[in-house]
Amino acid sequence: MTIHRLVRNTPLEPEDIERLVAAYEKTLRAFRLVDRDDPLTEMIAKKVIEIYRMGVCDPAQICELTLKAFGDL
Repeated sequence: MTIHRLVRNTPLEPEDIERLVAAYEKTLRAFRLVDRDDPLTEMIAKKVIEIYRMGVCDPAQICELTLKAFGDL
């Protein structure tokens, strides 16, 4: 899973990682992406992390902002 690889060596708490994974999974479902090897999934994971680092902690809100950032795929 892409997001786990990206947060593996970061100083995040387990509950922070859970929030990121929840937002990531929700976003992938919204875009109907199932292939975790699709390069788009890594782009989404990076955007989820970027939004989280801006101070947004709610997975639903992170998902919403990520969906807006990518628009209609």
